[in-house]
Amino acid sequence: MSSGRLIAVGDVHGCELALETLLAVVAPQPQDCVVQLGDVIDRGPNSRRCIDLLLELRNRCRLIHLMGNHEEMLLDALAGGEWSRGGWLSYGGEEMLHSYGGSFDLIPAAHLDFIRNGKDYFETETTIFVHGNLRPEVPVEQETSEWLRWARFQPISRPHCSGKRVICGHTAQRHGRPVGGPYYLCLDTCAYCREGWLSALDVGTNTLWQTNQRGETRGPAPLDDLLNPA
Repeated sequence: MSSGRLIAVGDVHGCELALETLLAVVAPQPQDCVVQLGDVIDRGPNSRRCIDLLLELRNRCRLIHLMGNHEEMLLDALAGGEWSRGGWLSYGGEEMLHSYGGSFDLIPAAHLDFIRNGKDYFETETTIFVHGNLRPEVPVEQETSEWLRWARFQPISRPHCSGKRVICGHTAQRHGRPVGGPYYLCLDTCAYCREGWLSALDVGTNTLWQTNQRGETRGPAPLDDLLNPA
């Protein structure tokens, strides 16, 4: 890892104003590493703009983005799989396609490459980042894609077998606050909800920023000030 900040960003879900505002207040620098926890797309009004913003960010700092279950649904629908039969559209895919003019054919190749290249997880010396969740007894490299992208956050009172902190998204916290304890933390604060926020955490200092689709900001503040215990 570089000497810069390690910043985790929760589920964006097409909320372009929240993301643009968040990147402005966090102001990532070239030495920083930003880990986006998946579900960039669907539900919110402008998935296309969100991916453009992350492609721009990739030119400014190190960006790691994870494969969320919504990216998985999109790719399955695009390939004519199970989610192509209307399921994905009802889970926010309709809004996503609308941001591209209503057709798969209008999604730029660079955007599809970005989505397809999402990682299953990202690991540092102290932290494991996943979209869904991890079982405490299973090493991350042995975890199933079902858990990595679809498992819901739940209170876990013991550390992961790696001894590392686990930071995830996926399980929307409609009250707009992260939830967790000393071992597991969920940063999906439901950016697309009326009362939701988009969250970013400086993992080293536990400093939290939040923004929303109205362009409002909350923080920077200590994580504990906005954390709901699991």
